[in-house]
Amino acid sequence: ENVGEAAEKCGRKAEDIRIMAVTKTVAPEIVNHAIELGLDLLGENRVQEYLSKAEAYSPAEVHFIGGLQTNKVKYIIESVSMIQSVDSLKLGTEIDRLAAKHGRVMDILCEVNIGGEESKGGVAPDKLRELIAQLAQLKNIRIKGLMTIPPPSQSDIFLGRMQELYNDLRDNKIEGADMQVLSMGMTHDYAEAVKYGSTLVRIGTGLFGARDYSRK
Repeated sequence: ENVGEAAEKCGRKAEDIRIMAVTKTVAPEIVNHAIELGLDLLGENRVQEYLSKAEAYSPAEVHFIGGLQTNKVKYIIESVSMIQSVDSLKLGTEIDRLAAKHGRVMDILCEVNIGGEESKGGVAPDKLRELIAQLAQLKNIRIKGLMTIPPPSQSDIFLGRMQELYNDLRDNKIEGADMQVLSMGMTHDYAEAVKYGSTLVRIGTGLFGARDYSRK
């Protein structure tokens, strides 16, 4: 209802915005309750934690949204439907290699470090088009759009910049890249993200409450 209200305020349709349940540190039985209530997309941040819970989940689509090392790709390549955190040709090449090995094509998003924060992953905005052009040459990945985590103190400004980047890439197409998904917006800023064109909001605390991130 909240996402629908945010969409209505800016002349968009609620059905055009997908809600992801971010499940970091959330017990499988709680995640399964959310699935029973109709949430059908999960976002996993940590490979080891995901592997420890995956078999206990009820059927749902899973995207990997956390920082991903190349040596961990092999553990998730068969079970997730999208990797949202691709920020280098090295990572994209490994995903492509392993996807080919397993006879599949992996959907990916390019993660953009829109605020230029050293503590966050993502490609710099001025390097984004070059990275997408390189990734588009790989045969076993599909570039479906962009993902970002803007600086919380100025999220409105940076969400607007992401919308400009996304629209530019969608309007001035790179062959092999299909800009369908703009993944941005979390519990604290999803309404603003919807205003700036997000098609997928990643909600954790708003669904499951505050988590103890010291848990492994």
